[in-house]
Amino acid sequence: MNYATIKYCDVANGTGVRTVLFVSGCRLHCPFCFNEAAWNFHAGTPFTKDVEDTIIESLKPVYIDGLSVLGGEPTEPENQEGLVDFMERVHNLFPQKSIWMYTGHTWDQLMPGGCQYTPFTMRILKTLDVLVDGPFIQAQKDITLRFRGSANQRLIDVPQSLAQNRVILWHDDPLFDSHTWD
Repeated sequence: MNYATIKYCDVANGTGVRTVLFVSGCRLHCPFCFNEAAWNFHAGTPFTKDVEDTIIESLKPVYIDGLSVLGGEPTEPENQEGLVDFMERVHNLFPQKSIWMYTGHTWDQLMPGGCQYTPFTMRILKTLDVLVDGPFIQAQKDITLRFRGSANQRLIDVPQSLAQNRVILWHDDPLFDSHTWD
């Protein structure tokens, strides 16, 4: 697996200050995608143990709230295989820090029988706190939405959704939930 870039001290892709990994490779090719450069599976740099270790180090400071994984498309089968051990490692080393993942696929597509389900999918989902699902749709673009680009995309509370076997939406801090742009 390759990665396109890593951002340290990011505040746009999840709550708080985060390390953000952008994996390479995506077959969705959503029109108006913000990261078309990461569609190619060979773009970027190989995701090695040294890269993993660098990300682990970046997560150690108390002011870092967690890890976010974007793409490309992290739920492509080859990316799931490349991410699963790393995601479990982060989850085990930093249980107090949140892990977010962004996918252009839907929750149902990641469930058993779905087109993106692999032997690694459930292991990855069990490491996540929030999954932002759904493709970016230009006609539903809304810059007032926090942590997503179009109104069809959902912020899913993964532990609650797995426990209840249905999608449970993640709720933002009440300050942000009540914010309007009127």
